[in-house]
Amino acid sequence: MTLSLLHVDARTGTVAALTATGGVAVGGYVHHAWRGIGACATQGLSTNPWYPSELRSLLKQGNEATAALHEVISRDAGAPRRQCLVMDSHGRAAVHSGADNLPCVASRLATGIAVAGNLLAGEQVVDALFECFVRDNCENSSAVLAGTAEPAWRPGHESHLLESLVNCLAEALGAGGDVRGTRSAALRIESFSAAPLDLRVDWSDGDLLDQLRSLVNQVRAPGFAEFLASLPNQ
Repeated sequence: MTLSLLHVDARTGTVAALTATGGVAVGGYVHHAWRGIGACATQGLSTNPWYPSELRSLLKQGNEATAALHEVISRDAGAPRRQCLVMDSHGRAAVHSGADNLPCVASRLATGIAVAGNLLAGEQVVDALFECFVRDNCENSSAVLAGTAEPAWRPGHESHLLESLVNCLAEALGAGGDVRGTRSAALRIESFSAAPLDLRVDWSDGDLLDQLRSLVNQVRAPGFAEFLASLPNQ
């Protein structure tokens, strides 16, 4: 399995990405987030690590997520082995799930929030991640989950994005996660108001979530928080 979530707040340019998998070092290969531009997750039966540079360029030029994704997929002979999730600066999302990917393959997309995965225990894994994030961060979560409204992000929700991503990953893993077990996880948050956050557990033989939460605690500890706040954001 690889399971990814992308989030873009079009009002502020903040971008977040979360990924987990049964393989090693997911943070080095799968998700990419660029403040004010968008994000992508390149995964699947065989990840294409060259998609991100092309997608970033296309998104920066103003292409919508769907057009940018089509462009890179159309040039890739291995596209049936790929799963790729893309979100542009307006929060518009697109997904490609090639026919060769192993089940369960699922995705769920809305403006500003998108989730996709493969080799899942079931579609409920994607639903758990998506719905948790919406409940945590939207003022109108009931309407969003009912499909009757686009997400309206709570004012200040960015301040707890880190904790929200980890808590929602826990929901997804609790819903079944990877059929092989989940061994690595990573997240990245980029904004115009703070230095980026990039946390990774490259391999876990134990409790992956416990290790990820331990990293969050270290980041939130006063010493590191002061260091982070001292970094330039431009």
